[in-house]
Amino acid sequence: MFELPRSSWDDYDRKVLSKGGGIFARTEKSIELSAEARQLLGIEPKTVDPTTLINAILKSQVDLLWFGGIGTYIKASTQSHADVGDPSNDALRADGNEVRAKAIGEGANLAITQAGRIEFAEHGGRINTDFIDNSAGVDCSDNEVNIKIPLNREMREGRLSLAKRNSLLAKMTDEVSEIVLEDNRLQTLALSIAEAGGPQAVPGHVRTIEILEVSGRLDRKVEGLGTSEDLLRRSQEQRGLTRPELAVVLSISKIVLQDAAEDLQLADDPLLEPELFNAFPKPMRKAHADAIRAHRLRHEIVATKVANRLVNRLGPGVAFDLMEEEGASLQQVIVAFLVAERLLHIDKLWREIEEESLPESVRVELFGIAAATVRSHISDILRCAGADTSVSKLCGVLEPSVRRIAAEATKLIRMEVRNEAAARRDRLLALGASEEIVRSLVRLYELDGIFGVAALAARRKADELALTRAYTRLGEALGLDWAQQQAARFIASDQWERLLAAGLERDFEQIFTPKVREAILAEQAGQLFVRDQGAMIGNGEVWFDQTCSNDRCSPPGPARIKAVNP
Repeated sequence: MFELPRSSWDDYDRKVLSKGGGIFARTEKSIELSAEARQLLGIEPKTVDPTTLINAILKSQVDLLWFGGIGTYIKASTQSHADVGDPSNDALRADGNEVRAKAIGEGANLAITQAGRIEFAEHGGRINTDFIDNSAGVDCSDNEVNIKIPLNREMREGRLSLAKRNSLLAKMTDEVSEIVLEDNRLQTLALSIAEAGGPQAVPGHVRTIEILEVSGRLDRKVEGLGTSEDLLRRSQEQRGLTRPELAVVLSISKIVLQDAAEDLQLADDPLLEPELFNAFPKPMRKAHADAIRAHRLRHEIVATKVANRLVNRLGPGVAFDLMEEEGASLQQVIVAFLVAERLLHIDKLWREIEEESLPESVRVELFGIAAATVRSHISDILRCAGADTSVSKLCGVLEPSVRRIAAEATKLIRMEVRNEAAARRDRLLALGASEEIVRSLVRLYELDGIFGVAALAARRKADELALTRAYTRLGEALGLDWAQQQAARFIASDQWERLLAAGLERDFEQIFTPKVREAILAEQAGQLFVRDQGAMIGNGEVWFDQTCSNDRCSPPGPARIKAVNP
């Protein structure tokens, strides 16, 4: 059928249908059903009209209900047919709570109302949205345009003939298909990871919705999202957001992050050139490299890839959470993500989880654990990077110290971190993760705080290992390790508790005054400080003078900070 210039259902080979199956036109007055069809659909009469048959198909107990035509066939029980706006299908339409299929695939646009999707999902059905299930078509078109722009340039400048261009396009067909399918697989995996957050993730999702709404990028009424109060009530009822709702948040988050990434002009950064080239099939990367580098959409291409990966791997709301928690811009968050990804080799960890033979539920959980740890590293980078938004510059400053500390990490980590790492290892092994994945995840956790120390070492031109040892000793002596662990384990019920916990983590990391920061530049100085403060540390507390000048202090001015040793 694919090879035919035009086709219809009459061209379909009836011999490949299941026994009792058939293909019928909606224009027929009556349709004779086989015994197998009547049994499957629960219909007693041997002949029925098309409207009755379609309605029965919509309500049939099957694994998959697939839509590929025009029209809206499912609504919510709370909606009227007038709400749908498709009068030609009013007589046959079903409600979401009547559909008994295990899953619905939307190969057509608007086959189901958003409220109908949500109702079906709340009754246990598996469903995304039409713009998720249909995104491969749009993605394929985007790739086609992006590929043809540099090749057409080559043709105009006489380096490529039309015949060779067409031959190259045909040669790259399968690889473009693989690129498109991988994009869409990762996007649906991202929905599964977000969905796995369950009731505990609802407050974060609601805050993301509020931020997108205030920015004018999201309209709750248009997107079928309830009020914050209605959504938060689900968390209290131990219910999370449905996949159709999460699909809206995920897609709009990507759009906003892509816009922010475009402002960074990432394609001009030498470290991100592979990001641009990986967006094209291998046969054209070397032969047409200059044309790819000069691509007039190069910044948009890289921004799209980065925004997709950030949301797919870390979740739809992480960038906005970090923006609030750290007082950073989205551009700074994006750069911090790219720095963490490069210096900690996060891509290797993601590949390990992808390639491991695991139950999918375990794989999703491992991705969630990895995302939480990566998020902590991004926070660390945001606190030490200042306003810098150059990936190459930040990597250049941090990489030497990060590499040296990471190489000696097992000798330098603190007791509290060591104990937590051991506990994490046991939990990961109990999940069924391989030794390699467990080692990578635990290692990522053990390096928590590495960027702050690396930045301090770079600024002071200090020995990073001596600094790390002194920092470790003081953290243990003052109980800051324990305090940081407690703040990190805290599960916030709303954005205010989340911001409070994030503020505590930041304060614990930055609690040392300038004098103490100078003192911990060497192990000997660190030991001297602990010796001098020994009596107070022994009593379980140390006081620091600190001048507070931000709006979190009331009133601003000199303050006393007490570090309690548990």
